[in-house]
Amino acid sequence: MKRVLVYSTRICPYCNLAKRLLSSKGVKYEEVLVDVDGTRRSEMLQRSGGRRTVPQIFVGERHVGGYDDLAALERAGQLDPLLQDP
Repeated sequence: MKRVLVYSTRICPYCNLAKRLLSSKGVKYEEVLVDVDGTRRSEMLQRSGGRRTVPQIFVGERHVGGYDDLAALERAGQLDPLLQDP
């Protein structure tokens, strides 16, 4: 399974939904709390093309986007193939 990175904050409901969806699929993700570490927020902004909202989700090197984008991939049946190693 590819590495999954979730930039989030401690109080974000959409972050919790994204993490719940990933967990329900058995995905072990790395979480970066950008409200705790400002330098990681700068990293998130750079990697996401300037997006300031959380969550910002990466699967491997691909920027998925936020929770709505992740959920759309799941509904379209595209999330499982994306998570798998080639």
